[in-house]
Amino acid sequence: MAIQRILVADDEESIRWVLSKALKKQGLIVDLAEDGLQARNLTRKNRYDLAVLDIKMPGIHGLELLKQFRADYPDMLIVIMTAEATMEHAVTAMKNGAYDYLTKPFDLTALDAIILKAEKAAELTGKIDQLKEELQDQYSPGRSIIGDSQPMQEIYKILGRVAASDVTILVTGESGTGKELIARAIHINSQRLGKPFIALNCAAIPHELLESELFGHERGAFTGATERKTGRFEQADGGTLFLDEIGDMPLELQVKLLRVLQEKEITRTGGSQTIKVDVRIVAATNQDITQLVEEKKFREDLYYRLNVVPIKLPALRERTDDIPSLVNFFLKKSQQDLGIESIECSEETLELFRSHHWPGNVRELENTIMRAALLSPNQVLTPADFPDLLGDRNPCKTNESLEALVAQKLENSLAQMNLQEMNNLYDMVLHQVERPLINIVLQKTRGNQIRTADILGINRNTLRKKIKMLDIEVKRGG
Repeated sequence: MAIQRILVADDEESIRWVLSKALKKQGLIVDLAEDGLQARNLTRKNRYDLAVLDIKMPGIHGLELLKQFRADYPDMLIVIMTAEATMEHAVTAMKNGAYDYLTKPFDLTALDAIILKAEKAAELTGKIDQLKEELQDQYSPGRSIIGDSQPMQEIYKILGRVAASDVTILVTGESGTGKELIARAIHINSQRLGKPFIALNCAAIPHELLESELFGHERGAFTGATERKTGRFEQADGGTLFLDEIGDMPLELQVKLLRVLQEKEITRTGGSQTIKVDVRIVAATNQDITQLVEEKKFREDLYYRLNVVPIKLPALRERTDDIPSLVNFFLKKSQQDLGIESIECSEETLELFRSHHWPGNVRELENTIMRAALLSPNQVLTPADFPDLLGDRNPCKTNESLEALVAQKLENSLAQMNLQEMNNLYDMVLHQVERPLINIVLQKTRGNQIRTADILGINRNTLRKKIKMLDIEVKRGG
């Protein structure tokens, strides 16, 4: 955005004349005021992109005008001029929102540089405002947050009431209901848009490292701390910190989190200096946190501190009216992400989706749609494209044991191979069974490798080696 109209206010006629002549040569519209009162009256008649104000003027002095203009015309840039080059004036002017500061006598090129810088800043501000609008549109109901059902309408009402405030919010709901999406929508529609949104899954970080992740650490704080590290609170300063799976946070760390919420300051691990932080907290859990409080696994005082505004997300089975909209959204997303042709679902398929329990909720629905869209040769997806959802309705379903099903699958696969040319069949088959097995258990444990190793009956180091060897992507949390 270009600077087009400028107000110059100075009680010295020579200053007004010189500035007016120089600025008009650049094609700018310039209005002149000989005192503060005249300057204020001009701003009530005209819109100015930039005002150049002298500090000492009759009537209303420049610093007082600065305060008034910043309150009444927040988009107007203000440059302060003074013949007294005192630190007090400079600090006061900048503290009260001046864009820049000039000391008389000044070279006109200095003002030219300020105007050029102001134009670039205005252009950047315009881009930021556009980005904010796009983000707000993206995270508004009907965009990334899909659904017009009654349960979702209630969620939207709460979001509308609390997003602009700084209250702490606790989002609860089953895995896959979209808790982080809600947290991002709160941030995007708050006054903190443009500041960081930092997410941390408390269940995905080993307990002994979680404190360092949250609060950071000083060099030498513990073995391996070779340099200072800033934690998520410092990274989120001025913005929003999303603490997912807060129910998995150990009790000793809950005490420290409570103190941070109360005092609004942190201390890095191994440090002694307190650091002020301005962070809005949105916490989430898929556990029954009130039961955790009753079982003394979660501090009651922290629960009440976090639960200022509770938002309980409905399971997908509780808002089946939204399934057609969600399916349509994920089909379009599949076309874009996977580069496939236009695809749709039959009415029979939608009815199948409505009757399914969806233990993985919206995330499960998305994965199911994308898998079928990728694998199906048809442009219209039918129930046959979703054999896992058919259950007893699947004509191919039998009561055979897992061993019998594997044997049948192996027999069919081996019939298509030339066994005489094979020399590593055992390893090949073993890897093909291991990979989906480990993947499935990791998904069930939300990426918890310790729990996965226990279920599989192997030690954690063995699991890590297999994950690396089999190139398995570990997705944490849910």
